[in-house]
Amino acid sequence: MKTYVAVTGLLFVLLVVAHVLRIFSEGIHVAGNPWFLFTTVLSVGLCGWSWRMWRQLSRK
Repeated sequence: MKTYVAVTGLLFVLLVVAHVLRIFSEGIHVAGNPWFLFTTVLSVGLCGWSWRMWRQLSRK
């Protein structure tokens, strides 16, 4: 379970990094797209949640 949570968290981190790189390559106007913002914020939230879950699993 710990490995699954770590890999899932890493995938969400990569998605956030891809979104940030897209902003740098295409310009800030991309951030005006509601779906882009929604998926970025959701990915950040899920990344934080998976990090928290991983830390809880590490303590057990």
